[in-house]
Amino acid sequence: MQYPSILKPTSIEPFVLSTGKTIHVSKTSPKFQRWSGEKFQNTYGGKAVINIAGEPFFAELAILRAFQNDGWTGVWVDTYSNRFRTIWQGSGVDLPDEKRLLIDKIKLAGNSKSGCWDVFCWREDLVVFAEAKRLLNDQIRTTQINWLEAALECGVDAGSFLLVEWSFA
Repeated sequence: MQYPSILKPTSIEPFVLSTGKTIHVSKTSPKFQRWSGEKFQNTYGGKAVINIAGEPFFAELAILRAFQNDGWTGVWVDTYSNRFRTIWQGSGVDLPDEKRLLIDKIKLAGNSKSGCWDVFCWREDLVVFAEAKRLLNDQIRTTQINWLEAALECGVDAGSFLLVEWSFA
């Protein structure tokens, strides 16, 4: 899988599935600049705000932008407000039918509506699920491991997952 340069994997992260099988997921550790501009009222419960080329972004949107700038199409899977987003504000976007069917198939296989990874991108026949975790601040949840396992059961390749363990520069 070819990733945007800022998200090029530098290591792997082992995930132990419910079956006891270990899956190795590519991991990257980008460093972002902290936003120092205008404060925002709605930061989704205190999410850190990142400065990308003079604009404020959450990590999920910064990751999405990196993929978009590299020719991918995608969305931030905003589980906080149960929407797919390409921008911070607004009502959200609809997924193409084929991509919506994949998400629904994984939900059904995992018997859960939760756990989808933060960023879902696609280009041609390739898909990527990227999970943003702030270094020393966040950790993978059981529901996210279950999502990984359900996606694998649905035929999504383990190489389609990327753990983004980001920090501030």
